[in-house]
Amino acid sequence: MSLPKKFPEYSMMYKTLSNQIKLLKKRMKNVNGQELKKINAKTEKYQSELNKIKKMFPERFFEEDS
Repeated sequence: MSLPKKFPEYSMMYKTLSNQIKLLKKRMKNVNGQELKKINAKTEKYQSELNKIKKMFPERFFEEDS
């Protein structure tokens, strides 16, 4: 499988989304109720986008460091 045409943009987007998910997961520890639901929804949305990006790249291209 080859790299997508817009490789640099997708790679940067992947890194940004990954960082946002990490930050949101940290915030989840300190909130509850409605705010927790909003953070959960954002996390799921970002994870969905990450999965789409991962499918465009060769397997194990983005190695998880955690």
